[in-house]
Amino acid sequence: VELVESGGGSLEPGGSLTLSCTVSGFIFEAADMGWYRQAPGNACELVSRITRGGYTWYPDSVKGRFIISRDNNQNALSLRMSDLKPDDSAVYYCAGPLDPNAVQVRLKNGCQGRWGQGTQVTVSS
Repeated sequence: VELVESGGGSLEPGGSLTLSCTVSGFIFEAADMGWYRQAPGNACELVSRITRGGYTWYPDSVKGRFIISRDNNQNALSLRMSDLKPDDSAVYYCAGPLDPNAVQVRLKNGCQGRWGQGTQVTVSS
């Protein structure tokens, strides 16, 4: 299984950014996928999830600002982030395949080492 994120960067509050992830090693179109993030001192938290059928979920903290999408032909996952805030600063991780029967909003033991390397997003003025 390999998940490779890209698209992170530094930007000012209010800006937009799109993260991308390419996936290999499992049947992407059959998998529930998501994006987690972790900032220093914070838990690894789920910020978006998309089922194999295209149903999406977001926590209140990002609802209306983040949009997750998938391209099953390209084995690719994206996260469009708008109106970014300093609190959105974190390392973002493409995650999958996720357990379709259990939505884990916060993960013990952090994000690192579970999927890919992650991509850093820094929002500051």
